[in-house]
Amino acid sequence: MKPVFKVLLMAFAYLAAFVLGSLTGLIHPMCYAYVGALLPLLFAFIYLYTSTFVRSFGVATALNGVLLLLLLIAGEADWALVVGFIILSALSEIIRCRQGYDTLKGIRLSFLPFSYTFFAYTAHWWTDTQGSLAAAVEEMPAGYDQLMIPVIENIPMLIVVLIITLPVALLAIRLAERTMKKQLESFK
Repeated sequence: MKPVFKVLLMAFAYLAAFVLGSLTGLIHPMCYAYVGALLPLLFAFIYLYTSTFVRSFGVATALNGVLLLLLLIAGEADWALVVGFIILSALSEIIRCRQGYDTLKGIRLSFLPFSYTFFAYTAHWWTDTQGSLAAAVEEMPAGYDQLMIPVIENIPMLIVVLIITLPVALLAIRLAERTMKKQLESFK
């Protein structure tokens, strides 16, 4: 299979992980707001596998770029998401370039900013709280917006979850490496 098709396939797997994360909001708004801390457990496999055949600039850019394009088409992208995706993709690409495209260290370290991308997707709760609450009234069951308010106002918990994401991402990339040993044999 050609690398372009593999990247597109991985981008759709990445989209599926985002959809899965979004659907947790049907359980409770807290799940939607904080599931980003657990999604690196899925993202790591997608990122690592894509890195095995894209040994140059573009893994984070391609995955986030395709997702961003699809979210823009669907009308689900706001300025916070766009800026977040661009910054996190750029950081991932810069780190991987500086650490080496053929090194596991480059993949590991570049995955860390990439692992936060779901938080760029949910950032609208904090950057456009009124718009998010209004959308909840239109799209979700009655009273959902009232369940959102304490989650949005609990900034200390958001900070804790953002901090927890880092060790989860490190664990996730190590698990992905153990699973894909054969694909990683040629990395330094």
